[in-house]
Amino acid sequence: MQTYVLLTTFTNQGIENVRDSPERTDHARELVESLGGTWKEFFVTMGRYDGVVIVDFPDDETAAQAALTLAESGNVTTETLRAFSLEEFRDVVEAM
Repeated sequence: MQTYVLLTTFTNQGIENVRDSPERTDHARELVESLGGTWKEFFVTMGRYDGVVIVDFPDDETAAQAALTLAESGNVTTETLRAFSLEEFRDVVEAM
């Protein structure tokens, strides 16, 4: 499994219905798990992004499907980052 960081930002629709956000977050977790992913962490943040989700997916295509499905709801936009553990980073550097 590969690790991804999803940076989320509320849209106008999402902030208008912010009280529903905890329930929407539960649905997002269910989506991740239905796609064969693992929901690792979720944080509400202050600053440029409103939330950070850390998930594992089997591949980039599945991660893209999840991010697009979440964005399709109209409540958040997402920015997806592929994350490398320290061990994975060591392997990359050693292969240079």
